[in-house]
Amino acid sequence: MEEVYRIARAQTLIALCSTVPGYWFTVFLIDRIGRFAIQLMGFFFMTVFMFALAFPYNHWTHPDNRIGFVVMYSLTFFFANFGPNATTFVVPAEIFPARLRSTCHGISAAAGKAGAIVGAFGFLYAAQPKDPSKRDAGYPAGIGVKNSLIVLGCINALGMVFTFLVPESNGRSLEEMSKENEEDDEIGNEIRTVPV
Repeated sequence: MEEVYRIARAQTLIALCSTVPGYWFTVFLIDRIGRFAIQLMGFFFMTVFMFALAFPYNHWTHPDNRIGFVVMYSLTFFFANFGPNATTFVVPAEIFPARLRSTCHGISAAAGKAGAIVGAFGFLYAAQPKDPSKRDAGYPAGIGVKNSLIVLGCINALGMVFTFLVPESNGRSLEEMSKENEEDDEIGNEIRTVPV
């Protein structure tokens, strides 16, 4: 019971000091610097902090360095929320055509939730050590925390690359993004040119 309390207290502290401020930074800056920049920056810094935690992992596990580990871990959460956690909900609501917007936004949200589930459970299994005496009861051997953090860093880097495929919607109307006005103009021109 004591361990559950300590974990809950630590997670609450991380949420209050990094997750919530990350969302507030997004709220204040999303229209100033744009969705693309926020998402790219978020993935970039998440990649940096994951690798900074992973490569010197033995350094961070020393009892004297645990506060540094928590700070780095918190910065990862900050840039997750001042980054892709926020933009992946905003951008789909703006870039899809109106007639498909709700369906495509729902599919995007469902894919994001599925990815979060796979990531959470995948990390739990992957982070298990190979040594059976150090492994949590009932879990198979994994690749260890260090290697799991490296994998997460690579996934974040991949997210950064895929960000270049997403159009910037900042300062553009929904009709302009979906090119609906252009389609309406083309249809109007076709109707006007049809002989009566």
